[in-house]
Amino acid sequence: MMIWLDGGLQDVESARVSVFDHGLTVGDGIFETVKATHGQPFALTRHLDRLTRSAHGLGLPDPDHDEIRRACAAVLDANPMPLGRLRITYTGGHGPLGSDRGEHGPTLVVALGETARRPDTTAVITVPWTRNERGALTGLKTTSYAENVVALARAHQHGASEALFGNTVGQLCEGTGSNVFVVLDGEIHTPPVSSGCLPGITRALTVEWTGAKETDLPLEVLERAEEVFLTSTLRDVQAVHRIDTAELPAAPGPVTAKAMRIFAEHAGHDLDP
Repeated sequence: MMIWLDGGLQDVESARVSVFDHGLTVGDGIFETVKATHGQPFALTRHLDRLTRSAHGLGLPDPDHDEIRRACAAVLDANPMPLGRLRITYTGGHGPLGSDRGEHGPTLVVALGETARRPDTTAVITVPWTRNERGALTGLKTTSYAENVVALARAHQHGASEALFGNTVGQLCEGTGSNVFVVLDGEIHTPPVSSGCLPGITRALTVEWTGAKETDLPLEVLERAEEVFLTSTLRDVQAVHRIDTAELPAAPGPVTAKAMRIFAEHAGHDLDP
């Protein structure tokens, strides 16, 4: 396995990032996960644009899109696989043992791991912790992911693949690594970015391609929704068949099934929408 580290390909066994890298010591970094099918990344331009927005939010230098594209192409060429998780990580670089940044410049890592197509339906749980819709990192895809690790571990303990958060005012927000959509009276709704959710790439495409509405929703909407589905880079559109202990036995319902078809058709016609 070959990865890209700070300017070139390296063998995964010999590649090294400093133990003083700010991404490790204080979580000062951002990342993107890009789906790659037979060596072709999906929606890479959108992912790079979001990476830059996240960099601005953390005060990191603008990532070099041309370099990252070269890195992605090199890693994909060096590691052929039918379906891959392409991970772009960009950190504050070598720094002191504290919140202040050093002067060495950022670290860039591009790595690839093999993955498999997700099932059409999944189970989720809700968790007692909240997203802070007014936090400094709200809407940024940062490497400060411990909160998601804890929530996802709880989901796995309950036989689910995802955990859903509300925000501090009791509105439905997002999953640990996904956005959530609900169907009410036959119409698709998803929380707006102002709820504190990450502006997901797959979320944006789903809204654009299905006409879903961005709506402030109470967390309790999950109890009365006709259908619920998740979106993410590796899930695409995935129906939910269980929320906590409540079953949605007809999943995927007709509206979700149509959204799944629409997404697959559009994504199949344009790899960089």
